[in-house]
Amino acid sequence: MADTIDFRTEPAAYKHWKLETENGVAYLTMDVNEDGGLRPGYKLKLNSYDLGVDIELADAVQRLRFEHPEIGAVVIRSQRDRIFCSGANINMLGLSSHDHKVNFCKFTNETRLAIEDATEHSDQTYICSINGIAAGGGYELALACDQILLADDGSSAVSLPELPLLAVLPGTGGLTRLVDKRLVRRDHADFFCTTAEGVRGKRAQQWRLVDKLIPPSKLTAETQKIAQEVATKSKRPKDAKGIALPAVERTVEGDTLRYPHLTVELDRERRAAHFRIGGPSSAAPADAAAIQAQGAAFWPLALARSLDDAMMHLRLNETEIGTWVLHSQGDAALVEAYDALLAKEQANWLVREIVLYWKRTLKRLDVSSRSLIALVEPGSCFTGTLFELVLAADRSYMLDGVFEGSNLPAAAIKLTGMNFGPYPMGNGLTRLGTRFLSEPKHVGNLKNEIGEAIDAEAADELGLVTFTPDDIDWEDEVRLVLEERAGFSPDGLIGMEANLRFAGPETMETKIFSRLSAWQNWIFQRPNATGPEGALKLYGTGKQAKYDRKRA
Repeated sequence: MADTIDFRTEPAAYKHWKLETENGVAYLTMDVNEDGGLRPGYKLKLNSYDLGVDIELADAVQRLRFEHPEIGAVVIRSQRDRIFCSGANINMLGLSSHDHKVNFCKFTNETRLAIEDATEHSDQTYICSINGIAAGGGYELALACDQILLADDGSSAVSLPELPLLAVLPGTGGLTRLVDKRLVRRDHADFFCTTAEGVRGKRAQQWRLVDKLIPPSKLTAETQKIAQEVATKSKRPKDAKGIALPAVERTVEGDTLRYPHLTVELDRERRAAHFRIGGPSSAAPADAAAIQAQGAAFWPLALARSLDDAMMHLRLNETEIGTWVLHSQGDAALVEAYDALLAKEQANWLVREIVLYWKRTLKRLDVSSRSLIALVEPGSCFTGTLFELVLAADRSYMLDGVFEGSNLPAAAIKLTGMNFGPYPMGNGLTRLGTRFLSEPKHVGNLKNEIGEAIDAEAADELGLVTFTPDDIDWEDEVRLVLEERAGFSPDGLIGMEANLRFAGPETMETKIFSRLSAWQNWIFQRPNATGPEGALKLYGTGKQAKYDRKRA
C-alpha cells in the first residue's frame, strides 16, 4: 500500500526531533517540520504534531533506554521561539478517518506511558522545559514528564483547550493526569479545561499545573542545572555500554509478514491475522555479558521488537483484520531456559530493560482493539513469558491429544517465575492475578506448578485455558470462533473486550485507556465535534459551531 504507515525509524531519519546527549543528560528538542506531515493536506504549524511526530518520539524514548545506559535524565524542549507545542494538528484530525484518530490517540497514550515507565522503572527521569505556549497535546506531553518547568514571562502558558475550541476531550490522558497524577483540585481543573487561553505564571504553579517558574533568560541554564542534578542521582550504570537497535527486519509477501521469530498470515475472508511465534533456535547464553554480546539479536528482545512492530502495523494499516490468532512453535525447554536467565540476571540494566520492554509489549496487546484468540497446539512453546500471550487472549483453545498423522508431541503449557510478577497489566495485577481475581489463593497454589509440563486436561482443571477440544472437534471449534467473531459488530466487540479485560483495581493507566476507548471514541463521532457544522470541522474558518444541545 502506497500510504502504509511504517513505525520503523532512527535519529538520522528524524524530521521533527533532535536528540543530543551530554554529561549524562539527553536533550530531545522538538522542531516540527511544517511540510513533514505523514500525509498531504495539512501543515504542522506551531510545533503541532501528527502520528509521524510521535513515531519519532517513541523511537527516541526506546533508544535512550537501550542505547544510552549512561543517561539519567531526559529534557524535552522546543527549538521554536515562544512555542513549546500546540498539540495535535487540528487540520490533520479534521481530515483523518475515525479509526486513524483513535489509533493515533492510543499510540500517543502508549508513548506517554513509556516516558513515565522510563522515569519510574529505569531511573531515566524526564523533565519538560516550556518556553512558550504548551496547548492540548503539547501540555499532555509535559504531563507525562516528572518535572514541568515554565518560563515566567507573562505569556508562556499551559492549556487544555479541546472542549471550548473543538468540542472534544484531551486525547492522551490529560484529564486523568491532572487529577490522578498532579493532584490538581477538581474545581481548578474544571476552570483550566474550559478556558481556551490556559493558565500562566504563579497561578499555574499554585494550582500544581507546573512545578517551577523560571525567568526566560535563565530557562536554558536552569533546565540544564536541574537535569544535571537529576542525572547525577540516577542509579543507571554510567560506565556501561548500550546496544544498538537496528531497524526491525520485515518482509511482506502478499498477505504474509515475516519477522525474526514471527510470521503473520492474514486471512482476509475471516478478517483474521495468525501470529505464528517461533521459539529460540539456540540455547540461552550463559550470562548478562553474553546477552550484551548478542545485543538486539538476543531472542527475547528480537521477538518483542518483531511482535511490537507487527501489532502497530496491523493496528494502523489493517483495520478490518479484527481477530488476532496467537500460535507458537518451538522447544518449550529452551523458552524456559531463557526465562531462567532473565530471572537470574534481573539486576543487570540491559536485562531489566528487556523485561520492561516485554511488559510494555504485552500491555500493547492488552489494549489493542482486536479479538485475541490463543491456540495451544502440538509443538507449541507457550511457556513462561510466551504463556502470557495465552493469558492475554480473550479465549484460548488447547488441543487434548495429538493430530492424527502428526508426529508432534501433545500440546503442553508451562509456568515460570515470569508469570508471577514481572509483567503486570495496566491494572497493576499479573494476568494470572486478574484471571483468578476471585481466587487469589489459587494464584499462590499455581506456583507449585512452575516448571511442570501441563497437558490439556490439567490446564483445564487449573483454569489456565478456556476449552480443550480433541482432534475430531478442533477444526470446527476454531473455524466457528473465527467466523463468529467476523460476524459480530466491530464496535460492540471493542466495547465488550475493553470492559472485560481489566478486572480488578482501577489505575491511572486503565482510566486513561477506558476513557479514551469509550468517551473520546464516542465524542469523535458526534456531530457536535465532527459533523458538517461541528467545532472540529469548522476550526480556523471563523464560523461558529452549531451544537445539538441535548445532554445524553
